[in-house]
Amino acid sequence: MNDTKKLSGKVALITGAGSGMGQAMAREFAAEGAAVIAADIVEARAAETAKGIADDGGRAVAVEIDVADSGSVEAAVAKGSGEFGPITLLCSNAGVLDDYKTVLETDESEWDRVVDINLKGMYLTSRAVLEQMIEAGGGAIVNTASISGFVAGGGGAAYTSSKHGVIGFTRQLAFDYGPKGVRANCICPGAVETGMTKDLFAANEAEVMESVNSVPAGRYAQPWEIAKLALFLAGEDAGFIHGAAYVIDGGWTIR
Repeated sequence: MNDTKKLSGKVALITGAGSGMGQAMAREFAAEGAAVIAADIVEARAAETAKGIADDGGRAVAVEIDVADSGSVEAAVAKGSGEFGPITLLCSNAGVLDDYKTVLETDESEWDRVVDINLKGMYLTSRAVLEQMIEAGGGAIVNTASISGFVAGGGGAAYTSSKHGVIGFTRQLAFDYGPKGVRANCICPGAVETGMTKDLFAANEAEVMESVNSVPAGRYAQPWEIAKLALFLAGEDAGFIHGAAYVIDGGWTIR
């Protein structure tokens, strides 16, 4: 193994790794030497990501995970750590949108679904790996939040609430576990071109393009660009960064 790689010797659990930003994170981390546990609610998608990593000479195992279910999370962590050893990196990336629904348009089941996946999932995955990280001498957690964690209008009521919660949760993680060697930070993307957003963007093309064209970057982000930020926050170059929420939005929030 090339010891000059940024994540050599690390074991990374990445949720939502079957597509989009999670898949890009998995491939980026593997390219930098990490053994990757590619976790997705659709195991076949996780397996495709793991195969791509293996084909490129990396190490990966695919696991099925429902981040909103504690039993599923614990089983995925047990399988992944059983394969590679203690998990020292976590990218909690799995999430869902809510079609920009207002409070009156959001029924209770939809609220629960979005908050359970986007926020409770962060709690369950963090809880499942923290002891391993502490016993291993430290680790890093990178949570995927959103610009909707700062502003309204980037999603609906449930989505915006959940992403505000992710930022607060990440800061509390950093406060509680930074002294034990675990860094926690989060990424706040703007519009990213992924499978999850493609249909939504297509259905609202005129409105979306008007917003995109008003952003300084003048385009969507690509998943690999988000993955590069996750890699930085997971690595030693970010060793003094705790509890930060990094906006990566092409200038969306400065308008």
